[in-house]
Amino acid sequence: MDVPARRVPAAHRSRVLRAATRIGWGIADQGVSSLTNFALGIVVARALDAAGFGVFGLAWVTYGVVLNVSRGLCSDPFTVRFSAADPAERARAVARMTGCTLLVGGTAGAVTAGIGAVLGGPLGAAFVALGIVLPGVLLQDAWRFAFFAAGAGRRSFVNDLTWAVLLVPALALASAAPSVPAFVLAWGVSGGLAGVLGCVQAGIRPRPTVAAGWLREQRDLGPRYLIENVSLSGAAQLRLFGLGALAGLAAVGAIRGGELLIGPFLALLMGISVISVPEAARVRRAAPHRLLQFCLLLGTVQALAAAVWGVLLLMLPDAWGRALLGDVWPGAAALVVPMTITVMGSSMSTGAMTGLRSLGAARRSLRAQLVAAAAYALFGIAGAWVGGAPGSAWGLVAATSLAAAVWWAQLRAGVRDPGALPLPVTERTP
Repeated sequence: MDVPARRVPAAHRSRVLRAATRIGWGIADQGVSSLTNFALGIVVARALDAAGFGVFGLAWVTYGVVLNVSRGLCSDPFTVRFSAADPAERARAVARMTGCTLLVGGTAGAVTAGIGAVLGGPLGAAFVALGIVLPGVLLQDAWRFAFFAAGAGRRSFVNDLTWAVLLVPALALASAAPSVPAFVLAWGVSGGLAGVLGCVQAGIRPRPTVAAGWLREQRDLGPRYLIENVSLSGAAQLRLFGLGALAGLAAVGAIRGGELLIGPFLALLMGISVISVPEAARVRRAAPHRLLQFCLLLGTVQALAAAVWGVLLLMLPDAWGRALLGDVWPGAAALVVPMTITVMGSSMSTGAMTGLRSLGAARRSLRAQLVAAAAYALFGIAGAWVGGAPGSAWGLVAATSLAAAVWWAQLRAGVRDPGALPLPVTERTP
């Protein structure tokens, strides 16, 4: 009787150690990604005036929309279905998933560049540059999902670190003749090179020719995740364009400056599914009764971390803020409190979303996301109409509070739902 008693704790410790290692690489990877985006924003904010930074913000939020299209159709279904799959099966899925990503990137890039050509002016030039680089940066993002699903977070860390290193000389070249298109190209070309590196790291070649087959296979999840992802990023884009129309590009620049200050946690939330959904799938497989606890802990830790970051930003000396953001600083500093509260609410929503994704409860997550997106656009634009950038920021506080309540109601119902996605029969512990 003594031998099994000793082996069970040892096995448990081994599982905990593996999970801690995976999460550790995830945190390190998200740290690199967050710091890279933060540094990019600082360089651009210092090089351009408030209006120019507003144009960059519109290009950036458009990238966010396309990124969420790619994730919804390609990366998210892959993470849900293949995080616990047999390695050989997962490798075949990676080739199809990354091929689908390239197809989405190429199509979206052509459309974005075409719109930019029609628009003309600074915004049109920024869109043309964005269209050129979209396939590469989307491929890089897809490799992050592939690596974390396989429990190989170290490869994702190396890939993101490579992008960060390549970005340094690229930004130096762009700063010699600063403009929004130059900075977009510097960011996108370096990201595309990191995407190519991902192919080498994985030893897998993307297969765009089978993208249509992938979309058919994932038709029960992909379209719902597409609508879910695009609804919120589209609402964010609508809110910024509405703010620009109501209060001007300088107000958009102020919002982007505030997002930049809280950026490490915005980036964390944007990429959290890369780490959390595979871990939630493993929790659901090993101890389904602990899924709610895992999601609550995930959301609470993020919310507390966001609060701490917000307090640190409030303590930032005015001279330091001006050194970081230049002319954008005064408007951005006024938004720290509402944007911190907004990120805290979004953190709680992310915890519940992770649980629903691990359950494959696409219908429930879609309902929650549509409510969140509608609230985001409605309250954000209404706030802009009432009080410009500060009013829009406080409108999002109300929107994210409502969204968090809806997400958690759907998760609790989803846990009790017998129609959840079955556990894979080919599962193995990575």
